[in-house]
Amino acid sequence: MSASAVAADAASSALTVATLGREIFLDPSLSASGRMSCASCHDPAHAHAQSNALAVQSGGAGLDVPGFRSVPSLRYLNGGAFFFAKDGTPTAGFNRDGRAASLIDQAERPFLAAHEMANGDAATVAAKLAAASYADEFRKQFGNDAFDDAEGALLRARFAIAAFEKSAPELHPFDSKYDYFLQGRVMLAPAELRGLTLFNRKDKGNCVACHPSTRGSDGSPPLFTDYTYDNLGVPRNREIPANADPGYFDFGLCGPDRTDLVALRDRCGAFKVPTLRNVATRQVFFHNGLFKTLRDAVRFYVRRDTHPEEFYPRAADGTLSRFDDLPLELQRNVNTKEVPYDRRPGQAPRLDAAEIDDLVAFLQTLTDGYDPATDTADPARNVPAAH
Repeated sequence: MSASAVAADAASSALTVATLGREIFLDPSLSASGRMSCASCHDPAHAHAQSNALAVQSGGAGLDVPGFRSVPSLRYLNGGAFFFAKDGTPTAGFNRDGRAASLIDQAERPFLAAHEMANGDAATVAAKLAAASYADEFRKQFGNDAFDDAEGALLRARFAIAAFEKSAPELHPFDSKYDYFLQGRVMLAPAELRGLTLFNRKDKGNCVACHPSTRGSDGSPPLFTDYTYDNLGVPRNREIPANADPGYFDFGLCGPDRTDLVALRDRCGAFKVPTLRNVATRQVFFHNGLFKTLRDAVRFYVRRDTHPEEFYPRAADGTLSRFDDLPLELQRNVNTKEVPYDRRPGQAPRLDAAEIDDLVAFLQTLTDGYDPATDTADPARNVPAAH
C-alpha cells in the first residue's frame, strides 16, 4: 500500500490521525524491550530531544545496543525532501544526513533498527500495534483490515506519527522570548541584544550564514536553519563505542548510513544544519554529542582555528591531529573559509570571551515556553500531559 493511498484514506480525519500518532509516539510497548518509545529519545519535556548527556542512546531488547549519533530535536521539522540547489548546495531531507525524504520515511528506521526499538520486521510491529490500547482507534482511522497487511500496518503507523509531528502545537509553538520580541511584546535584555547583533554580524559570529534569524518573506517566524549541510571538523568523540575502531568514520552525507552519495567525496563529513531553537536546552551538541554545554560549543566555533590545541589531540610525535574525525585525504572538506572559521593560529578569534557570553545569552532566548511575567522559559510548559 502506497503512502499516498494511506494519506487519501485518512485525509478526512487528519487531526484525529495526529492524535493517534501521538499515542504511538509515546508507546514503549512497540519496542523489543517494552521500555523504549519514540519519546524515550525525543523527550517532550526536553524540547523533543534527548534528556541526558550521553553521546549516543542505546536500544535493543536489553537497551544495551549503542547508537551512532546524538539525538536531534524533533521540533520545527518544516523541511522537505533532500535536493541539490542550483549552485550544488545539498539541502533539506530528514535525519542528520538527509537520507529520509519525508517524516513518513524517517519514522521507519526507529521501529526496526537494532540499536533503537529493534523489532526487526514489519510483522513484529504490526502485531504489537494490534495489541495496543489504541488498536480500536487505529482500525477506526484506517479500516477494520488495518492490521491484516504487516507492511501496510507499519506504514499507517508511520503516517500517523508524521501527522502528529506536522500538526501538534507542542512541536511548533513559536513561543520563545525571541518570538515575543519579534512581535513587539517584550524587549531583550542588553546582553541578549548584543548577542543578537553578534549572531547577525557577518564579520563576527556570522551565525546567520546558516541560521537565519529574521522572518520569512511571508511573515513566518524564523526557523534558525537554512536546511543546508556543513562540515565543521568536529573532533572525534571517543565516548561513542563505534569510534573504538580507528577505521570507522561517520561521514554524514556520504555514509555509512546514507549510501546514495558515497561517490561524492567532497561532501564527506557534512551534516545537516539543525535549528537553533531550544539549543540552550540541549545536553550534547553536534552529530557526535562531543560538547556538553552551549558555551563550549560556541567556543569551538570561534576558537577552532585560532586555538586548535584546545580541541584536538596530539599524536605520539607531538603534532596536533586537527580534524581527527576524518581521514587525512578528506580533511580538505572542512569549512575553513567562512567567518568565523577563517582564522589562523596566532590571530584573535572573531569573538572574545565576553562576546561569547553575549551570544550564549541570545541563544537562550530561543527556548520555547517563555513566560514574560517571570522572564523564564520551559519547553515542557505547553506540552499536553501523557494519557
